[in-house]
Amino acid sequence: MSRHTPKVALVPSAFFDAASAREILSRTVLLDEDEEVRYISLPEFSAELVYSFSGSEEPELYHVLKALSGLPDHNRIVASYSEEVLSLAIAQGGNLLLANTFKASDFTTAEYFIFMAVKKLQLNPEVSTIHFLTSLSGEEEMSLYRYFKSVEQL
Repeated sequence: MSRHTPKVALVPSAFFDAASAREILSRTVLLDEDEEVRYISLPEFSAELVYSFSGSEEPELYHVLKALSGLPDHNRIVASYSEEVLSLAIAQGGNLLLANTFKASDFTTAEYFIFMAVKKLQLNPEVSTIHFLTSLSGEEEMSLYRYFKSVEQL
């Protein structure tokens, strides 16, 4: 089970201190006083994913990163969009280039963030496949196909 939350931060393991997890996350997002903060180790990226915990759910960005690490492509793009939150991770070769969440009120806005990230990282979408963990409508899939070589749902 996962939760689409923007209250996450990916921290290099070398700079992470478990005792400071709440402080680390509060530097990037606004936390309520009663919010519990946890973290998950991602050794494949030498990083720790710090997040606001609710119930027994992991943040969707964790699942996006796990899916990203399992893909064989050189340019790897994995996204998930639900509950007005886009979780996006991009890697090239063995390098993680981006892992972030974006508040997006609709799919068009989510696409904007995807295209902005791909452009900023100087990836060519015409030779890249984008993988989605969440279901896409036919219209959403066709919209992505106009830019990407392929669109796959995992």
